[in-house]
Amino acid sequence: MLTSGMAPMVSRTLAPWRQVMLLALLPQLFLSAPVVVVARQWQCLWPGQASDDAGCLSWRVMVEANNARGWRAVPAQCVGYVNGYMTRGQYQWDLAGVMEQASAYADEITADADGLDAWVFDIDDTCLSNLLYYEAKQFGAYDPLAFKAWASREACPGIHPVLGLFTTLLDKGFKVFILCGRDEETLGSCTAANLEAEGFSGYERLIMRTPEYRGQSSSIFKSAMRRQLVDEGYRIRGNVGDQWSDLQGDSVGDRVFKIPNPMYFVP
Repeated sequence: MLTSGMAPMVSRTLAPWRQVMLLALLPQLFLSAPVVVVARQWQCLWPGQASDDAGCLSWRVMVEANNARGWRAVPAQCVGYVNGYMTRGQYQWDLAGVMEQASAYADEITADADGLDAWVFDIDDTCLSNLLYYEAKQFGAYDPLAFKAWASREACPGIHPVLGLFTTLLDKGFKVFILCGRDEETLGSCTAANLEAEGFSGYERLIMRTPEYRGQSSSIFKSAMRRQLVDEGYRIRGNVGDQWSDLQGDSVGDRVFKIPNPMYFVP
């Protein structure tokens, strides 16, 4: 008969992913096995305790893998899960992992003396965080007027791990371009001031959406802007963004680094 002493023995002899598989199969292998043993193991896998967490974890993975597209708001049953992911530590761990990879890559390459080696950074939830805004609106559908009011306050907190990479690249001699889908006419000055206040200074150019690109998708707009940089002679060595539309299309660069963001989707 299976006893409660088996779980510690399994943890000492099997890799974690094999433990999960074995524990999932235990009820079938031993019909008298206490279900509570399996339940305790599953509780370690997700940030919250709600019954929907398993499905919400799968949904978040699909978002990050770009398999879930075109969604307008976080599913109602996953609002609590997304809030927990963003505020209880896992987001920070995941973000740190991305920045570790980007920093390791930056250490492997050298900026040429001609000054044309460049990196591109997005702004929203890449350099500046909008978590407080989306948390207050329960991660609902994008509201352009409400977001404009939020961004105009110049109160978006800087994302410190990204600032660390940003500063390192400047110190290494790379040109850094900040490319954002925000409207230049209405949000240009407040965005520049917000970036400056949060330590994002010394970049080569802030590129924002001009009237001729209004109504176009982010991927089309950003592709066009990156092509212009390449046409000017710049070599895009790295590209950092929180949306796949930041990192796909033309002239994306030698390496792209996706920052996790299950709060919203930008096509």
